[in-house]
Amino acid sequence: MQNVQPQDKSTSSASPLEKLVEALSGDMQHVNQAILKNMQADIDMIPQIAGYLIASGGKRLRPLLTLAATRIYDTQTPRCYGLAAAVEFIHTATLLHDDVVDESSERRGKKTANLVFGNQASVLVGDFLFSRAFQLMVADGSVDVLRILSDASAIISAGEVKQLAITGDLSSTVDDYIDVAQSKTAALFAAACEIGPVIADQDAEQANALRDYGHNLGIAFQIVDDVLDYSATQEKLGKTIGDDFAEGKMSLPVVLALESATENERTFWARTLTEKDRQDGDLQTAQDILHRTKSLERGMDMAQRYGRKALEALAPCPDTALTNMLRDIVEFTISRDF
Repeated sequence: MQNVQPQDKSTSSASPLEKLVEALSGDMQHVNQAILKNMQADIDMIPQIAGYLIASGGKRLRPLLTLAATRIYDTQTPRCYGLAAAVEFIHTATLLHDDVVDESSERRGKKTANLVFGNQASVLVGDFLFSRAFQLMVADGSVDVLRILSDASAIISAGEVKQLAITGDLSSTVDDYIDVAQSKTAALFAAACEIGPVIADQDAEQANALRDYGHNLGIAFQIVDDVLDYSATQEKLGKTIGDDFAEGKMSLPVVLALESATENERTFWARTLTEKDRQDGDLQTAQDILHRTKSLERGMDMAQRYGRKALEALAPCPDTALTNMLRDIVEFTISRDF
């Protein structure tokens, strides 16, 4: 994968994400102002819970993608600020809802909002952020933007339902997994990128190129997340290792391992994932199986393939510094350890 050559020694050690953050720092200040302004409400609990998660150190990758996809074409328009905030609100709302559904206890190295404030408050504040996101879309005034982001919101919700439906289902296939990843993760990546050229008045070819880039990047991102859940260190990952295993999720490593599972291994997966009868040492056993079947390596190979598709999608785009940074973000997404 192609990497941007550093401009000077001061940036040579920076990661691709850090370089993108630096390049868009001025724009991100406006986005953060929009986030802070629009998460305010008369009820103190709303900004308290929203701020707890939003300020907890997330990568802000999705709003950064919106900014980059806009600035490739238009260096002046302020429309990207409110829309990048809307993208972050949609993402934050899904995290609040996911943590309740998954009964998670840690995110980004902190206790989850539902653990601190309760499930009911987390769900309702997630609903508030979804609503705020739609208000920001309407304020922008573009029917195309409203269509793109509202479609993504519906797809995300459907993806979460499908993931719940196949939880613990050992007959799940790679196609089932990719369908969920496309919905719950890639849909927002794609929309975040597509609205950039749309508000910059670009043609369909450019909008489709950025959409396809975001779509494939999002799938690669989800695959790497699922591999890290079985292979990363908790300190770097910022959440409990083995969460997917504890929740019975049919993530890609497990689906791949099941393709060549022995009878004893299949019995193990049925007990731990389907019946949710887990014992001390089961996570280590699961990791041992994934290593034996090379499922983690095969998952990363698949992430690399989607990464190459993301790079190919950028071919019609202008050759700018930001375009090169988007290429580097693909490498960052696949090689990260958090």
